[in-house]
Amino acid sequence: MKTCIAAAVAACLFASGLAGARGDGIDGSAYHGKAKADAARALLEVARRQAGDGSWELIAVGRVYYLGGYRQDGQAIFDAILAGDHKDDDEFRIARVYREAGEWAKAKPLFDRYAAKNPGDEKELAEIGAGYLMNGDRAAAERLFERSFADKNELWATVAAAGGYLGVAPQE
Repeated sequence: MKTCIAAAVAACLFASGLAGARGDGIDGSAYHGKAKADAARALLEVARRQAGDGSWELIAVGRVYYLGGYRQDGQAIFDAILAGDHKDDDEFRIARVYREAGEWAKAKPLFDRYAAKNPGDEKELAEIGAGYLMNGDRAAAERLFERSFADKNELWATVAAAGGYLGVAPQE
C-alpha cells in the first residue's frame, strides 16, 4: 500500500514539474531560469508537501513565506498550527519569526505564554529576555535573565542575554 501511495505522489510531482522522477531531489525546472519569486514559490510548494504534518518543518516553511514577502501564506501556516493541538515550542518558534520580522507586539504574547509554561528553560528565557531588552523593557528583560540564571550557568543563555544589551538578536 505504501509503495502505491509513494508511486502516486512521485507521479504527481513529476507531472507538476516540481520534482524529478530520479528520486534524488527536485527537478531543476522548478527554479532554473524563473523569476526569483516564481522559483521560491515553486520550491516552497514542494517544501510544504515535504513538511507533511511536522510542526517544526511547517514553521520553517511559514517563516520563509512570512519573511520573504508572502505574509498571508506564512500566517495561514502559523494560524493552522496554533489552532490545533500544538507544543509549547511551536509557539516559541512562531514568536521567533514575528520577532525576526520586527513585530514584537505579535511575538510578545507567544513568548510570554511559553515562559509561563516553561519556567526552567534557561536558554529560551534568556532569549525572550533579550527580546524584551531590545524592545525597550529592561526591567522585564532582567527579571527573565534572573530566572534564566537561577539554577545553571548555561552558555547560550548568557550569550543571548549579552547580545540583548548590544542589540544583537539571539542566534537561532
